Amino acid sequence: MKPDQIKNLANQLTDEIISIRRAIHANPELSFKEHQTAVFVESILDKWGISHERIAETGITGVIEGAGIGKYLVLRADLDALPIHEKNLCDYRSQKDGVMHACGHDVHTAVLLGALKILFSFKNEWNGRIRFIFQPGEEALPGGALKILESGLLDDPEPDFIFAEHVYPELPAGYFGFRAGPYMASTDEVYFEVKGVGGHSALPHRVIDPVLIASHLIVGLQQIVSRRIPADIPSVLSFGKVDAPGSTNVIPSSVKIEGTFRIMNEQWRLIALDEIKKTAEGIVTSMGGTLECRIVAGYPELTNNPALTGQMKELATDYAGSEHVEELPRRMTGEDFSRYAQRFPAVFYRLGTAGSQAGSPPFNNPVHHPEFDVDESSLTHGMGMMAWLAAGLLA
Repeated sequence: MKPDQIKNLANQLTDEIISIRRAIHANPELSFKEHQTAVFVESILDKWGISHERIAETGITGVIEGAGIGKYLVLRADLDALPIHEKNLCDYRSQKDGVMHACGHDVHTAVLLGALKILFSFKNEWNGRIRFIFQPGEEALPGGALKILESGLLDDPEPDFIFAEHVYPELPAGYFGFRAGPYMASTDEVYFEVKGVGGHSALPHRVIDPVLIASHLIVGLQQIVSRRIPADIPSVLSFGKVDAPGSTNVIPSSVKIEGTFRIMNEQWRLIALDEIKKTAEGIVTSMGGTLECRIVAGYPELTNNPALTGQMKELATDYAGSEHVEELPRRMTGEDFSRYAQRFPAVFYRLGTAGSQAGSPPFNNPVHHPEFDVDESSLTHGMGMMAWLAAGLLA
């Protein structure tokens, strides 16, 4: 297969793939509730004659066979949306209050569909087999990837490699990003309840103030990141929710705190989580309070296989030109694709989606923003690149 063959077919498919993406965007569904989305994707596959089956209830999988015996590749996209109220005014805006495709999973699904259509059309020109996975529940622990792996779908035989792409508004449409080695962080959740003795705000000597204790706790725990973890290991400890149900003249009896710990080192991940718990207990106890601590294990660090990343980056350069292939910086966000990367040679790369179209604003809001959207020319680039990379790995 030559790049021009794929580009021509991608251009022919553009209107249909944009229509598919808009239909999914207008009808978002939360993690593990992607029932209508799954039925819609199945209808597209049926129309194209691509066989499939259900996996993990709302996921879809299937296999396309090439011309001859060869390698085994897995392509993955995610289906779920986020609990965000969309503020865009486009015709295809979300029809469900409080639910939005603000992380581009509608794009991922449409791009994978387009790539499958291209690969299916040219299946006599590549060898091996391609398994596709439309995965549920990427946005919610324990994550749909874990359910896929626990099902045994990828056990016998195990794939030679697996890859996925993700929207990236930091790059213009038509650009792609790769990074070998550690790329994204682990994503553990931290929950504290600081308990004291409530009372009147004007009589603080008669209470054990959990608000004050919680304040020391939040500040004190930053020493783990700044002084305990080696400085060359990226790590973040952030608290996004503090619930102190008192008032101006009422000190509450307890304060609840929720946060996230992220790091790019699995060994230090375990050490740091233990340090967080011990340090928190020490701070709270020293100030007369008691602590309930719950740490929920999230997704592991995402590491891109260096050799496979290098190979895919070369293929991407052949397809899009070196000026459109970028080196990505490390990123402290997380992805449950990391579970696949723990098991198999894997690459998670980026699809540029920023830009503008006639009569539209620039599409450069970050993911998880209520006005996130993409330059839809990125779908053409995305499906073409995914098909080219797959065919190139299976050549």
